[in-house]
Amino acid sequence: MDSRLYRKGLIALLVAILSLHSVQVQSQQQDSQRWRDSLTVLNQAIATQPWSTDLHLRKAAANLELKQWQYSIDEYNLVLQKEPRNAAAMFYRAYANTHLRRFDLARNDLNDLLVYYPRHFEGRLSLAVILQHTGKRQDALDQLNQTIQLYPDSAVAYAARANVERDMKQDEAALYDWQKAEQLDERNPLYVVSHVDLLLVLERRTEVRKVLDDAVKRGIPRGMLLEWYEKCKRK
Repeated sequence: MDSRLYRKGLIALLVAILSLHSVQVQSQQQDSQRWRDSLTVLNQAIATQPWSTDLHLRKAAANLELKQWQYSIDEYNLVLQKEPRNAAAMFYRAYANTHLRRFDLARNDLNDLLVYYPRHFEGRLSLAVILQHTGKRQDALDQLNQTIQLYPDSAVAYAARANVERDMKQDEAALYDWQKAEQLDERNPLYVVSHVDLLLVLERRTEVRKVLDDAVKRGIPRGMLLEWYEKCKRK
């Protein structure tokens, strides 16, 4: 399975699950109202009090929750005018710009963030994702290599690198990284099925069965993997 389609499939699945439950939808509506109420309070506080970085960051966070991307960017701009090295403002402005598909601006913020805070884990991962998305796969791979050097026990970092390697057709490297991700986060089924999908593409069905059986032994419910057990049987 193409990794990009796989990621889209996961998002579609999550949306479908949420839409099946009216209570969850109602909860989302209540959350939106709560954030709008918070914005009203924060705007009043900002209008009547001296400058407060915390208030502006909280307002920007509320804008993000309401998917008001440009409003959040405007708040982060104000914060960064006062505090050019504010890590939260740089990171979340990049996040908002990504939603607006302003990938160059997002990349610039993340690069600046890593100059000041080279061990910022989320910043490194986010930069790698943007680089991969914009076709700069080797740069993404280099970024993830550095991330794994800094965080050798991060399953997420290995999984992210496996995704890039899969896109680059570096299949053996991707298989190694999926294995590492599984070892570091033994009960995460997403790593297992990603590993298995690649083995199926390579027609290594004997290995598929072993990966699945090992996952069940580690405590992943067999029912979650039935689709891949069935695929393993097909010729």
